[in-house]
Amino acid sequence: MRISQASADDTSDLARLLWLDTRNEEPAQRSVDAFAAELAQWWSARQDSHLAFVARLLRPEIVGMAWVAVVPRVPRPGATSRLSADIQSVFVVPEHRGRGVGSALVDAASEHAARLGALRVTVHSGRKAVPVYERLGFESSRQLLQRSPG
Repeated sequence: MRISQASADDTSDLARLLWLDTRNEEPAQRSVDAFAAELAQWWSARQDSHLAFVARLLRPEIVGMAWVAVVPRVPRPGATSRLSADIQSVFVVPEHRGRGVGSALVDAASEHAARLGALRVTVHSGRKAVPVYERLGFESSRQLLQRSPG
């Protein structure tokens, strides 16, 4: 397995994985090609804050992805370059799950954020994946709260 940072050339494959990950959730979907064009435009506008890591096996086809958003935090006296990171949209093609692909992707994204100086890396997980993230060193936090709109 090879984990690498995705490039703009990977946008179509990333769109395909995002499409597969959400196809049962979104009510009215456009074609994967139309979504790939939208993703390319979105990512181009956010390339300084959002990047993706991809997993490839023997073939060049991408079998998994993990995005990381690295965002600046409000400066404090003596700490003007604070960053936080959030792992997003981790997905592994079903036939390749259970082989450590997702864990390797999350590790790569987390390590990249740490190299950039992120003070913390967060993840919003589905219930079934919580044990996986805990094995990777993530912990629940009573200080991290969320508020849904409405």
